Amino acid sequence: MTRAFRWLLPHPFLTLLLAVVWILLQNQISAGMVVFGIILGVIIPWMTAVWWPDTPQGFHLGKMFSYSIMVIWDILVANVQVAWIVLTVPNAKLKPAWIVVPLDLRQPEAITVLAGTITLTPGTVSADLSDEGHSLLVHVLHTDDPDGVRDEIKTRYEARLKEIFA
Repeated sequence: MTRAFRWLLPHPFLTLLLAVVWILLQNQISAGMVVFGIILGVIIPWMTAVWWPDTPQGFHLGKMFSYSIMVIWDILVANVQVAWIVLTVPNAKLKPAWIVVPLDLRQPEAITVLAGTITLTPGTVSADLSDEGHSLLVHVLHTDDPDGVRDEIKTRYEARLKEIFA
């Protein structure tokens, strides 16, 4: 990307996303709303560019799409599981657990996506990231096998994120 283009549009995908979201938030599509959406899409990333980290290298958009579909499915399944736990398991028999998940990921964006995925999935919450960024503390609502939960997070989510952010 040329330097002039990068100066004008520091984050072109964000520009497009902001413009589309602005247009969708309006109840009507008009030329004025499209132009205003594009103006917002250019101005907001340009004014906040100094606080943005560099774009992740080697990001695979296609793999991120399939990852997103998988996460949406996992959220739906976990909603049913948590509802079942809430309705059938007495509080005295709940087995919550704190799990430390060692991370192979090193890119801050990948770690953020992993933490967000864990938190979005009902029944689990990312609570803390170690100072060095080498482990994530996760709370689980109910589990008989904390090591199994840790292994599932590493194989189901972290391994795929390593491929996406390779």
